[in-house]
Amino acid sequence: MNPNPALKQKLIAAAIVLALAAGAWYVWQQTKNGGPGEGFVSGNGRIEATEIDVAAKLGGRLQALLVEEGAFVKAGQKLAEMQVDVLNAQRDEARAQHAQTLTTVASARAQVSARESDRAAALAVVAQRESELDAARRRLVRSQTLSTEGASSMQELDDDRARVRSAEAAVTAARAQAAAGQAAIDAARAQVAGAQSTVGAAEATVARVQADITDSALTAPRDGRVQYRVAQPGEVLAAGGKVLNLVDLSDVYMTFFLPETVAGRVALGSDVRIVLDAAPGFVIPAKVSFVASTAQFTPKTVETASERQKLMFRVKAQIDPQLLRSNLAQVKTGLPGVAWLKLDDKTEWPDQLVVKVGR
Repeated sequence: MNPNPALKQKLIAAAIVLALAAGAWYVWQQTKNGGPGEGFVSGNGRIEATEIDVAAKLGGRLQALLVEEGAFVKAGQKLAEMQVDVLNAQRDEARAQHAQTLTTVASARAQVSARESDRAAALAVVAQRESELDAARRRLVRSQTLSTEGASSMQELDDDRARVRSAEAAVTAARAQAAAGQAAIDAARAQVAGAQSTVGAAEATVARVQADITDSALTAPRDGRVQYRVAQPGEVLAAGGKVLNLVDLSDVYMTFFLPETVAGRVALGSDVRIVLDAAPGFVIPAKVSFVASTAQFTPKTVETASERQKLMFRVKAQIDPQLLRSNLAQVKTGLPGVAWLKLDDKTEWPDQLVVKVGR
C-alpha cells in the first residue's frame, strides 16, 4: 500500500527543515569554536565601561539622595546633598569677621588722616618757630650795633642773645615734632596695609567655606548611569566617602588577551568585531585603542582559550561612542563575549562578522 502523498510531503519538508537547522547549528559552532578562518584571531573578554565614584569631599552626614539605581544622569546634574548646617555657620562667622576687618581698615585710614593733620599742625609750628628765630636774630644784630655805639646796655644784649638761643631750641623741638608726626603717619599706613591683608584673608575664608558648601551638593561629573548607591541618607561619611557609582555608557570597551605571536601584529585603530554570548545574532563594531607594551603572566582562563599560553598581551577594543549613545538603554556591562580581529587588512570580513547592531 502506497503511503499517503500528503504525509510523504510533510515528512520530506520536516527532514529539510531539520537538515537546515543542523547545518546552521554546525556553521555557528564552527564560527564560534574555529572562527571565520585564517587571517583572523579572537580573544575572550567582558564588556567594561569607565566607572566614576561620586564621593563626599568633606566628612559629614548624607542628607539626601536624589537619584535611584539605574537612572540616567547628565553632567552637572545634582545627585546627592550633604548636610551643611556647620558650613553655613562657618560661612556666617567668616562673613562677620570680614565685616569686622572692613571696620578695622576704615579706622586705620581715619588714623592716617588724623596723623597727617597732626603733622600739618607740627609743620605750621615749625614755620612759626622759624619766623620767631629770624626775628630774634634780627633783634640781636640791632642790639649788638646799639651796644657797640653805647646806645644799649649789655643786659639788653644778653637778653636778645638768650631769645635767639630759645628760638633755636623751639625750632628744633618743632621740627622733631613734625618728624614724629611723619613717623606716626607711616605707622598708621602700615596698620592700613595690615588691615587690608586681613580683609583679603577674611574674603578667602568666606570663599573657601562657600566652595565647601557648593561641593556638598554632589553632581555628576559626566553623562552616565547610576550603577549602585553606596550610602544611604542619614549615614555619616568620612572625607572621600563614596556615595554613588556611575558608569559612563558612552565609554564602553572590551578587554581581552592575545598571544605574543599575534599581539605584535595588532595596530592601534584596527577594526574589531565583538559578538556577545547573550546576543550572538548581533555583531558590534569596535577599534583597538590599546595594546599592552609588556606581556601579562597567566591571565584568567575566561580571557584566553589556551592555558598553555603563558605570555599574553592585553588589548582593549573601544566601541564607537556615537553607536553607544543611540543604544544607551541596551548597553550592559559585564557581559562576556568574543572579540575578532583581522590580521590582514586585505581580507574581507566574513558574512557572520558583518556589522549588525540593534537600533
